[in-house]
Amino acid sequence: MEIYTKLSDYDYDLPKEFIAQQPLKNRDDSRLLVLYRNTGKIEHRKFCEITDYFSPGDFLVLNDTKVLPVSIAGNRISGASIELLFIEETVGNRWKALIKSNAKLKTGEEILIDNNSISARLLDRTQEGTWLIEFNKNDNVIELLNRIGEMPLPPYIKRGKNQNTLFSLDRERYQTVFAQKEGAIAAPTAGLHFTKDTLDKTLKRGVEIGFVTLHVGLGTFLPIKTEDIRDHLMHKEYYECSQEVIQKIKTAKEQNRRVIATGSTSCRVLETIAGNGNPSLLSGWTNLFIYPPYNFKCVDVLLTNFHLPKTTLLVLVSAFAGRENILNAYETAKNEGYRFFSYGDYMMII
Repeated sequence: MEIYTKLSDYDYDLPKEFIAQQPLKNRDDSRLLVLYRNTGKIEHRKFCEITDYFSPGDFLVLNDTKVLPVSIAGNRISGASIELLFIEETVGNRWKALIKSNAKLKTGEEILIDNNSISARLLDRTQEGTWLIEFNKNDNVIELLNRIGEMPLPPYIKRGKNQNTLFSLDRERYQTVFAQKEGAIAAPTAGLHFTKDTLDKTLKRGVEIGFVTLHVGLGTFLPIKTEDIRDHLMHKEYYECSQEVIQKIKTAKEQNRRVIATGSTSCRVLETIAGNGNPSLLSGWTNLFIYPPYNFKCVDVLLTNFHLPKTTLLVLVSAFAGRENILNAYETAKNEGYRFFSYGDYMMII
């Protein structure tokens, strides 16, 4: 079997009209493409019918991370506008942030936020291209983000300055209904389609549900820039998993019941724990990059969105289902008018 390691092997053409710009009225109205990875067979359904493909005894794993509204507008002392995307808190009320500015920023300069009521200082530029920003010790940055921040939508979702209705809709819909633990800077989008009703139907079907946490950071969505994908370095992201979930997965595997991972984030948590040789290590940082050929140790079924070309996400689903199967499924989805990416339609890979 040929192994595809070139970045160009994971490219495909997608006209921009296929990119979903806003969510459907109902979360579970999205379309569902079911891909059988052993045969390449494809079926077309609605997401609300996904429970037809679940079996009693399946163990469904969801990522309960919660997206912080980490996108904020600010100003330089000169008055020039800047845009900040807060990535993670470090120590001493310092944060890593991506900053968009029309002119070069300088170490030591002051920036102003929240109608100039809060000032912070640029300490240093990191190797990954973020800035380290220091706030005053009394500034509550989490409160600030929740009060005035906007959801960190991907750049392919366009929002005009006066689209207030959509901004408030994004606050609700760029978040799963089971989100619990704050810390993500992007949604685990495979979970966005689930409603409380779908989860109830899943439980009634005899499926067990468990939660893991992976705080989606830069690692999940940064593009691959190396021509040989094996040279790509993933940024670390924080994960947690309970001993109870691990035990339930162990029991399911022993009884030949399926483990269903919702999204690449849940998949990477489970595969990180399965591969680290220490099943008692249930939290930490993972930079696991899954690419072909990869032997999945835990996940039997993968639920996922349609992903951008040349990304670690597309490579991961190709490792799970085979590159040819995935690219064929994507072509089929385009021909059938599916909607792509975060607010788009859905795949179930069996």
